[in-house]
Amino acid sequence: MSIELIRAHYGFSRAPFGKDIPPQALHPYRGHSEATARISYCIAEKMIGVITGECGSGKTVAARAATSALDASRHTTIYLGTPGVGLRGMYASIVTALGGMPRFHRAALIPQTQELIATEHAERGKSVVLVCDETHLVDAEVLEGLRCLSNDGMDAESRFSMILLGQPTLRRRLHLGSLVALDQRVGLRYQVAPLDLAECGSYISSHLRFAGRADTLFSEDAVALIHQVSRGLPRMVNNLCVQSLVATFSAGKAIVDESAARAAVAEVSAE
Repeated sequence: MSIELIRAHYGFSRAPFGKDIPPQALHPYRGHSEATARISYCIAEKMIGVITGECGSGKTVAARAATSALDASRHTTIYLGTPGVGLRGMYASIVTALGGMPRFHRAALIPQTQELIATEHAERGKSVVLVCDETHLVDAEVLEGLRCLSNDGMDAESRFSMILLGQPTLRRRLHLGSLVALDQRVGLRYQVAPLDLAECGSYISSHLRFAGRADTLFSEDAVALIHQVSRGLPRMVNNLCVQSLVATFSAGKAIVDESAARAAVAEVSAE
């Protein structure tokens, strides 16, 4: 079964639930819009922000939407998405992104990172935006090391913003005594809420319109089941919708009904 056959069957001009949807075409459901707005505020105010949510809730998508709207002549965005590299790896990634060659010893690497961020601000007029993903997986040393970047300037001014993305355990970890210094520097926090039933339906319809189908393709029963099983998490909604479309195509039907959605649930659950 080829993707081309499925697209032709439904008349899609592109895949409706893929990862390549441009930020401006993303469906602005409540959780996404509020997370994006808060991230944008943190960037504008050069603050540390913490955005949490369940796996697949759309945290990274919101960060991508917020940073894609930035003026590239005034901002340098650095995405740190590999928590397993440790503190030195984090610093080295920042230095490399800013055009430097990471120094070998950590004692020299920390001031080098601060200096390059300051240079980006002072000489190029650009504010650095650090987006740290999967932050709930990093250890306390890394979190404390990221906080130390904000010490440069002795609290007189901030030369960069930092967005920490993670699952809800991140919020709880920040309240631990060992991370109180970072916790006190967090200027804004937001927990991304899942889609409710109405939002789930409009989310699915929006993705289908993006792919070239403005008519009703998913029945109300199918949407309700997808919402129930996915718990309103957009990534899971995407997976179930794709499997539902495949099941409908295999059955030779034109509309995704509840039976197709149930077949999708069984397929996804078996993975």
